[in-house]
Amino acid sequence: MVNDLRVPEHLGIIIDGNRRWAKEKGMVAWQGHWEGVKNLEKILEYCLELKIREVSVYTLSTENLKRSKRELDELFKIFYHYLDKWEKEENGFLEKYQVKVRFIGDLNKLPPKLVKAMGRLMQKTAKYQKRFLNLLIAYGSYFEITHAMKKIAEKIIKLGKVEITPKIIEKHLMVTTPLNLVIRTGGHNRLSNFLLWQASYAEIFTTETLWPAFSKREFMKAIKWYSSVKRNFGA
Repeated sequence: MVNDLRVPEHLGIIIDGNRRWAKEKGMVAWQGHWEGVKNLEKILEYCLELKIREVSVYTLSTENLKRSKRELDELFKIFYHYLDKWEKEENGFLEKYQVKVRFIGDLNKLPPKLVKAMGRLMQKTAKYQKRFLNLLIAYGSYFEITHAMKKIAEKIIKLGKVEITPKIIEKHLMVTTPLNLVIRTGGHNRLSNFLLWQASYAEIFTTETLWPAFSKREFMKAIKWYSSVKRNFGA
């Protein structure tokens, strides 16, 4: 039964397989991305129904920014469409579940119009504290950890001395809570520079299913698997 499940406090999702799904269907790559975002809305609803407190979704990595200009333009168009939709919805899932949205990554590498849309959505949801949705865009753990160390270095210069501990580093990360479970679709068994610090002791569930085809049934399979795992954190 769902009520008996131990659900993760913080779930990470690595979206993979949009382009391969589109290719299998005889479509261009960005049509797979459109379907992928449609499916993301559904999966986020399932997360919220299960009362998962925090979800971090890998939407675009720093490495993905090396893709063709045409594909990136189409991706940004998709992002803007959904951010505008979520901002204007009066009774959407963000309001229903009181979800605070945060955008994590090197936002300076994104189109200004898109960054402004992100700012408006963050402002709209800033009052919520029950659930958190982290959308990782133009993100990579190397960037995040380097950014944190620069912040610590600035503090050392200003104060003259700062003891560097794991807690201090964690405090300066863009995402400060550890992951409990990472779900990756698309058949690859790797983290691909996704929240490496936060995923240190996360359970990892991978599936061959390409993201646009990742269903509620598969999502619940991952949650049930996590619920059955005995977590000992290396002890």
